[in-house]
Amino acid sequence: MSDTKRIRGVTRDEWLRAALDELNFGSVSDISVQALARKLGIGKSGFYWHFRNKPELLRALLDYWVHEITEVITANPQMRELDPETRLRKTAEMILDYGLVRYEIGIRQWALRDAEAAKVVRKVNTLRLNYTKKTLAELGFKGDDLEMRAMAFVCYHTWELLMFREMSKKKLRGLIQKRVEMICRK
Repeated sequence: MSDTKRIRGVTRDEWLRAALDELNFGSVSDISVQALARKLGIGKSGFYWHFRNKPELLRALLDYWVHEITEVITANPQMRELDPETRLRKTAEMILDYGLVRYEIGIRQWALRDAEAAKVVRKVNTLRLNYTKKTLAELGFKGDDLEMRAMAFVCYHTWELLMFREMSKKKLRGLIQKRVEMICRK
């Protein structure tokens, strides 16, 4: 983007997405209002329309990550209407299609050094596991078998795109049905 500033304002979500993108390439301490404004092509005064200060931005960033990356699936009433296998397949497809794990490394590294971020990461882990366990319980799984399958599904889909970047999305998409069948098979 050039040094010229945009006339229009930038939404709160645009600030948050820009901050998450910055977090992916550095640490939370590297996020600055000035750098975000420059990236968005506006003056930094626009930041203060949405946030009082950087700590407020960081709290909002964690909330945004929970909602836009996890609750978009786990709290989605349309997903709950699907049969369990279709729900798991659709979950995996959404994670792949929308790159819902693209901020995992940055957020989780932040959580290693910050108690508030660590609390939010634990919340997300719980949301993801509970959603998957509930889905698998509908198929009759219980106890350690349920726990292992849910953990395998969540771990795989949290890290697949980050670990296998060289694999095409087409190939990854083709493996989803096989993976869901494997996890759901008794």
